[in-house]
Amino acid sequence: MFDKIEVNGSGAHPLYKWLTQSAPGILGTEAIKWNFTKFLLGRDGKVFKRYAPQTKPEAIADDIERLLAA
Repeated sequence: MFDKIEVNGSGAHPLYKWLTQSAPGILGTEAIKWNFTKFLLGRDGKVFKRYAPQTKPEAIADDIERLLAA
């Protein structure tokens, strides 16, 4: 079970501060607009890409496979 955490603003959890700074959204915004924003990390622990909330999980399959093959 997880606790509810803040993802935006001054009270944002450090993980989300790092994720949004590493992979800003459209027009450089760091805010997470909706709870289905996705972040894909590489084996090196760096953010590979940020995906919009409406991006379906199957749409990122090629990126996942590419990272797994690397």
